[in-house]
Amino acid sequence: MNYAKRLFHSLMAAAGLLVAGSSFAVNDMVGGPAVHELNFQAPVTAIAADIYQLHVWMIVICVAIFIAVFGVMFYSILKHRKSLGYKAATFHESTAVEIAWTIVPFLIVVLMALPATKTVVAMKDTSNADITIKATGMQWKWGYDYIKGEGEGISFLSALSTPRDQVEANAPRGDNYLLEVDNALVVPVNKKIRIVTTASDVIHAWGVPAFGVKQDAIPGFVRDTWFKAEKVGVYRGNCYELCGKEHAFMPIVVNVVSEQDYAKWVGEQKKTMAAKAEDPNKVWTATELAARGEKVYAANCVACHQANGAGVPGAFPALAGSQVVNGAQDGQIGILLNGKNGMPAWKATLSDTEIAAVITYTRNSFGNKPEDNIVQPAEVLAARK
Repeated sequence: MNYAKRLFHSLMAAAGLLVAGSSFAVNDMVGGPAVHELNFQAPVTAIAADIYQLHVWMIVICVAIFIAVFGVMFYSILKHRKSLGYKAATFHESTAVEIAWTIVPFLIVVLMALPATKTVVAMKDTSNADITIKATGMQWKWGYDYIKGEGEGISFLSALSTPRDQVEANAPRGDNYLLEVDNALVVPVNKKIRIVTTASDVIHAWGVPAFGVKQDAIPGFVRDTWFKAEKVGVYRGNCYELCGKEHAFMPIVVNVVSEQDYAKWVGEQKKTMAAKAEDPNKVWTATELAARGEKVYAANCVACHQANGAGVPGAFPALAGSQVVNGAQDGQIGILLNGKNGMPAWKATLSDTEIAAVITYTRNSFGNKPEDNIVQPAEVLAARK
């Protein structure tokens, strides 16, 4: 009776958890994983479709082997058990059996290896690409440079856009939680896109499941992969190599558009880049630089040095009260341009104005009060030479 009561209460508790769980259910993510998804994401490239078919084929072979082996085993156990009067056979070897269990596994491996090898070879063929894009992994964002094809010369950073309030559980989380960015990679449909990967600090990995693509991004090395999306839409991936404390906050979003929309986007991007091209000799006020620097800090620095400038003890130094921030300007400029220890170099990522702005912001925030509290873009430009 007590057992029945415990079982009843356990079932009721489980039902309560299911009901409670349904109230926190989210919707399927556009271009990403679906709720309760157990299989691969729907493929949108030929390579991803091949990988999916290989997955199904391998499962079929494994299930067939499982059924055959365990079927013979259980049949033998049931039909030849001692209670039915059977006696165990005594033999030492069988040449026929040994040949069979050598040849059969070999043929199975060949059947599995042939289509897999064909797919792997196709995955490595990055020749004749319509557009080549360099993807640079950095803690914790991606930098994209269009280096060949339509859109050549376009470059931008792509960082997580999920609000920190959601990350810290102070606000309801959206359907695209941790898989949304401020600037998505944009490519045209039905065009071969070559992705050249590298990194500026530690090993990262660029991948999008719907494309069947994953490639390591290694500092000092250049690797490449490719995809040819056959369907317009938004597709999401992530960094697939553990790269530090913000590893989970390094998503990838690819927006596949029509050729007409891509040409329009390229034109808009080039106009935007031309508008952002600033005269490094312009003299800014402290207020202007600090306001600009606050935005640069929020987009590039807050993950390590924290919103209050306190940093992370033992990992990332505090800016509040820092001798570098409160010391000579040249030291801080040099660190931002060239990097130091775990600090990446920003000279290829940020403009002279952005570096001057973020330095000015840090020198006038977090309780810092150095004598030289303003850095002009011209000073950063001079330090580059």
